[in-house]
Amino acid sequence: MCSDLPKVLHPLGGRPLLGHVIDTARRFNDAALYVVVGHGADRVRDAFPDPAIHWVTQEQQLGTGHAVAQVLPEIPDDHTVMVMYGDVPLIRKETLGALQVIALNNEVGLLTVELDDPTGYGRILHAADGSIAGSIEEKDATDKQRRLREVNTGFVAAPARSLRQWVGSLDNDNAQGEFYLTDIIARAVADGIIVRGVTTRDPNEVLGVNTRAQLATLERSYQQRQALACMENGVTLIDPARFDLRGRLATGQDVVIDVNAVLEGEIILGNRVRIGPNVVMRDVTVADDVTILANCVIEAADIGAGTRIGPFARIRPGTRLAASTHIGNFVEIKNADVGTGSKVNHLSYIGDTSIGHDVNIGAGTITCNYDGANKYRTVIGDGVFIGSDTQLIAPVIVADGATIGAGSTITKDAPAGELTLSRAPQETRKGWQRPVKKK
Repeated sequence: MCSDLPKVLHPLGGRPLLGHVIDTARRFNDAALYVVVGHGADRVRDAFPDPAIHWVTQEQQLGTGHAVAQVLPEIPDDHTVMVMYGDVPLIRKETLGALQVIALNNEVGLLTVELDDPTGYGRILHAADGSIAGSIEEKDATDKQRRLREVNTGFVAAPARSLRQWVGSLDNDNAQGEFYLTDIIARAVADGIIVRGVTTRDPNEVLGVNTRAQLATLERSYQQRQALACMENGVTLIDPARFDLRGRLATGQDVVIDVNAVLEGEIILGNRVRIGPNVVMRDVTVADDVTILANCVIEAADIGAGTRIGPFARIRPGTRLAASTHIGNFVEIKNADVGTGSKVNHLSYIGDTSIGHDVNIGAGTITCNYDGANKYRTVIGDGVFIGSDTQLIAPVIVADGATIGAGSTITKDAPAGELTLSRAPQETRKGWQRPVKKK
């Protein structure tokens, strides 16, 4: 990966690779979860502060069989062991469930896949009756064996008692000098234990990540899954190939999402929400009938019903927009409450502010909430009209029904129902000439 970051912490769909695998493992009821770590062990453990995870350190990286051997002393003989891989993030629980059923019958379940190009994978060897007779690593295979396209994915389920015996007998007499977990297949067959294969039809489900190119390939596959799931739930995606969901999405009916939308964290969209192109949203709750126009960025905010946002608006954390509000182009709002029916339509910054209902904020209005050391709040009452190019120097209160004249700098509270403004007198200097360059 050419990176200081441990491979299993590289993100896919907004979460570490290992996070996807752990989430899948947790879907098995009453399963104990063991994670074997080696390179970057401390950073990996710190990324998953879950007391339910049993961390096991592999001090020397001597192969997959050696990794499993580090865990087996902690597992009772009458349990079933399912081996998964932290860099194979798209494995499905349903696929692994088929392996579990085999292992619960005191047999060995092995997941395989047929690849057009099986380079780099161990090949599956079959007995005359069709059962699996063994698996051989590519580096140790003959030319004929390398031409086989069915490969060993490494996912295996087996009774713990038998697995302990087979792993304990592994040797590292191979090209890599490692203890291969795949060698247990031949040992199981030698002991008269049936090895049954489960084949997945989706190669991406079992592809691992060793390069950034492979990570990008799996990202697209993952996003395709996400897009299909959204459409099955009734969401209209204008182009499913240009949609990124990097978290969890809950939607109402008749939601429409245009191209290049990026949804991160926890997103809740109500009925008839429309999201324009190039919108980025993170941890947002959106009520019914909201329209978000192109190129908006919205983070950690609550958006009320019937609201219209954008284009080119930025809604920052702590913002709560009530119903039927309008937030227009090139407006930034941070840690603010905007009341029902209020409008901030053009080129304004509203920070640390409480705005009542039916307020109109003119273009170029700024709440000056930071003095270089502390932040202060601006309070704007109901029915207020703020003229364009106004500066509100917090802390300040603009009471209900007040009007602020355009171009004003307001440093004191403005009384209810009155016009407040601060302007230098306008004058015209007759006969004045612009300076010109000297020849």
